Amino acid sequence: MKQMKLEHIAIWVNDLETMKQFYEHYFNTLASARYENVKTGFSSYFLKFATGGRIELSHKDNINKRAPDVLGYAHIAISLGEKQRVDTLAAQFVNDGFNLLSGPRTTGDGYYEAVIEDPEGNLIELTV
Repeated sequence: MKQMKLEHIAIWVNDLETMKQFYEHYFNTLASARYENVKTGFSSYFLKFATGGRIELSHKDNINKRAPDVLGYAHIAISLGEKQRVDTLAAQFVNDGFNLLSGPRTTGDGYYEAVIEDPEGNLIELTV
C-alpha cells in the first residue's frame, strides 16, 4: 500500500497576485499557470515547494469573509531546516514590514519557531 502524504492546502485570498508573489518570493515556490472559471468567478494558483508540498491560493468574487478566531485551520508551518534560517527569514519579514507575532523561540512542545503573518493576515510558523 502506498504511503499517504499531504498533497496541498488551500487558502482563500482577496488579492491573488499579491499572495502569489509573497509565497514565490519568501518560500521559493513555483506557481502553476493561473486557472480561471469566468462563469463562477473562481481563480487559483497552485504553488509548489521544491520538496513537493503545494499551496492552492484561491479567489472567488463575492466570497463570504470568515470572522477571525473561528474553528478550523489555524496556521501553516513551513520547515526551513535550521534555526539560523528561521532567525534570518524572521528578521527579513520584520525588515520588509510584516508582522512577527512570536519568536524566534523554542516552544513548550519543543519546536523552534517564529510566527509571521502573510499579506492577508494568515499565520505562518517558520520552523526547523
